[in-house]
Order: sequence, then C-alpha cells, then structure tokens
Amino acid sequence: RSSGTSHQSAVTSHSQMSKNLVVIGAQWGDEGKGKIVDLLTERVGAVARFQGGHNAGHTLVIDGAKTVLSLIPSGILHAGVQCVIGNGVVVSLEALFREADMLVQRGIQVYDRLKVSPNCAVILPSHIALDRARERAQGVNAIGTTGRGIGPAYEDKVARRAVRLADLMQRDRLAARLGEILDFHNFVLSRYFSAETVDFQRTLDELVAQAERIEPLLADVSVLLRNEMKRGTNLMFEGAQGALLDVDVGTYPFVTSSNTIAGEAAVGTGLGPRDINAVLGIVKAYTTRVGAGPFPTELFDETGEHLSRVGHEFGAVTGRPRRCGWFDAVAMRRAVMHNSLSSLGVTKLDVLDGLDTLRICTGYRIDGEIRDEPPLLPHRFSECVPVYEEHKGWAEPTHGVTDFSKLPATARSYLARMEELAGVPIDIVSTGPDRAQTIVLRHPYD
Repeated sequence: RSSGTSHQSAVTSHSQMSKNLVVIGAQWGDEGKGKIVDLLTERVGAVARFQGGHNAGHTLVIDGAKTVLSLIPSGILHAGVQCVIGNGVVVSLEALFREADMLVQRGIQVYDRLKVSPNCAVILPSHIALDRARERAQGVNAIGTTGRGIGPAYEDKVARRAVRLADLMQRDRLAARLGEILDFHNFVLSRYFSAETVDFQRTLDELVAQAERIEPLLADVSVLLRNEMKRGTNLMFEGAQGALLDVDVGTYPFVTSSNTIAGEAAVGTGLGPRDINAVLGIVKAYTTRVGAGPFPTELFDETGEHLSRVGHEFGAVTGRPRRCGWFDAVAMRRAVMHNSLSSLGVTKLDVLDGLDTLRICTGYRIDGEIRDEPPLLPHRFSECVPVYEEHKGWAEPTHGVTDFSKLPATARSYLARMEELAGVPIDIVSTGPDRAQTIVLRHPYD
C-alpha cells in the first residue's frame, strides 16, 4: 500500500510540473493560430505539429517582420525550443527543405531543433498531379483544395500504400513501393483524367537525394515528447486548418483531408489522450472561410468588404481571397463540443473598429424553425438562414491595445457576449498582427 501511494504521489507531482496544451482553430481555419502559438511558446520546451500538410499558413509578425510558415511549427522562431512534426502530418520534402532553408538564411537554427517522425507519409509529385486533375474535373463542384497533394497523400495512407519517410532509408524498399504506387497513380492520371503521367526514375532520384537530408531529422517523436514530459517540460500541440474543416465532423464534403480537432493531437504524435491537459480554441471576432462550402453568416455587402479589406483577408499560402461574415456562435458551440475547449483566443478584434453595428449569429432558421445547433445532415448546412442579435459598435480604435480596461466599453461587451454564447472563457484577445499587440487575460499555462 505504501509503495502504491508513493507511486501515485510521483504521478501527481509530474502532472503538476508540466502542462500540455493543444492550440487549434475553432472556425474554418485562418484564425491567427500562428501568432498565438508563437506568443505562448515562451512558456514551453517543445511544439508539435500533428496533422495536415503544407496547406497550412501560419503568419507571424514580430517587431514588424512577417514570417509565413506552412509546415514547420511556429515555435521555431524561439531559440532553444524543440520543434517536432508528428506522424499525423503528410510531408512534402521539397516544401520542408525550402521552408527550413528560408529560416536558416534568417539566422534561425532549424536543423538543430527540428525532428520529424519517420511514420509521416510522403507527398509525391503524383499526389499533386492527382489533386489538380481532380479539381479541374470537378469544375464548379470543386472542393477548393490548395492543389498541393495533401488529399491524395492521405488517401494512400489510409489505403496502406503510402511511401513513408522510413521507406526512404532503404533504396530497394523505396523503389518497390514507389513503383507500385506510381503504377496506380499514372493509370488514374492517364485513363481517367487524361492527364500527363509522372516519371518513375525522376521521382526516385529526387527521393533518394532528399533522403540524405531528411535522415538526420528523423526521430521517434512519441518517445521524444514523452521524455520532455518526464522532465516536467510544458508541451504545445499546434493544429492546422480549423475544427469545422475536420474530415469527420466538419462541413463535409467541403473539408480538409485530416482530423483537425483536438483529439488528433494525441493520435498524430503517438501520445495518449490523457497527456493533453487543456485546449485553446482560436477564433476571429468575425468569421472567414477560404474555398467552397456552406457559410451561413457570409456577407456580400459593404461590411463584408470592410472585413476583407481591413483584415487583409487573403490566404497566407495561396493568396486566395477569404469569404467574410459575422461571428457564428452556433458553429462555435459545435467546435467547443468536438474539442473540449478550455478557453478561447479571440483575434482581429481591431478589424471591427469603426463599424456602427455588429451582429452575432445565435441560431439557424431551418424549415421555419429556429435551432441553436447545426443541422444533423451536413448537406442541409447550406439551407440555414442565420438568426442575428445586434450589438453596438465602437468608433475608438482598439488596434494595438494591450490593456483590457482600455478597450471601448462596447468592445468589452461584445467580447463578453462571445464568451457567454461559447460557454468557455476568453483567455487572450489579439488587437493587431504583431506579437506585442495582445491582451492576455489569463495565461493558458497558468
């Protein structure tokens, strides 16, 4: 009995020493996760990406200098922080090295602090060809992918035919797996899409050359993170895209190809669900969406133009314009449920400056009935008519404000209503793109 008690005390002591936080987007992506991850990295020893590919676009602005990261965790800008890419990510080696080399040129020691799981599936040139051919064939019904091969790479992973980073370490095995997968891809490209095929030898040579560069970065990410936890190190798990783009619980089929919700943080790094202590959901003070798919609160008027222009709403990766609309509390509550959100980080509050009247969607009208939950059938999402409540706007600028009490009273009231409708507290409010333009009401690591 005494031995068991001693063991329990050790476990309790460990859990009190470290805290592991998942940071996810709680809308349709582009919520400003990169800035928040960068801000919170000051309190962690390691940051992990756990899903998606280089279709992510995390923008960081530090002392006016802008950095856009697509694959490497945003914590890389902090010296001494370990960054890892977990097994749930599909990796374009070309994109990874291009991004890493860009950071090295800026004096950031990427290769000393980045580790990648050998279980990551590799994005091949044929995946990109398939992605683009499929979008062209869909025409007006296209999903609106980035055309970077992420979807087809995940398809091959699930079909158990993917080339993984571990395969690159054995040339014969790599050649055999690549030959098998390219036979299939080229058959689909030529026979179904009437598109150009991908050359086997050229692809093999490229992968062999890339293998030499990636080998020093490969590591058992699960063990690495577990060892950090044993040392009492705080960990952060950085999500890509947003909760409403989750392939299972998002606005299917207009979703991404991976699980974007918080539970994937464990799966995508090989840890267990009890290793997660808290989940921070990042939301804009309004709502945006890139690509096709239902968007009940979308605006097509001067207010929508204001949000787009003032918020600089263009995709960080693709440059595509984002669709803009009012804050959707119905969709927000869904994200709270699917992710067990502990708290919220609200970004781009300053974009609402100068608007006389603000609206928040509190329900959907479907078949003449007002509901406070999204429809069960995803295809009915597009039939939802938003039900709004109005809030008084503010004329005083909030841009750059770092003290909550200095915000206009109507801005504080608006945030309080967001908090009330979501059912979870707001920890952070961002009032500009720079790291310093932030109000921390409660630090998620406290």
